[in-house]
Amino acid sequence: MGLCPGTKITGGKVMSGKTRPTANRAAQALRLAAAALRTSQSALGAYYRRLCARMDKAKAVTAAAHKLARLIYSLLSKGQEYTDQGQAYYEERYRQRVLHNLRRKA
Repeated sequence: MGLCPGTKITGGKVMSGKTRPTANRAAQALRLAAAALRTSQSALGAYYRRLCARMDKAKAVTAAAHKLARLIYSLLSKGQEYTDQGQAYYEERYRQRVLHNLRRKA
């Protein structure tokens, strides 16, 4: 679907990490859904906003669309329902992860 990063590596050197251009309609729909996460109060919305703070909007949209694609695939293959934990749960887990990494570095 052209949502994952490229892996052009030669001689141990990364030559390109760009996503491939594609005309896949499912990828376009996932990108639109990812762009709509900007105002969402869900865990995916918090993830998208955190990515936007680190990188430009187009890359954040592609990364969030890739996360949505992986989520949809796992839901379809396992036959489970998606339950959103919410924005507060995601931000608390992110804060705990940052604190754990800082303790480990210290």
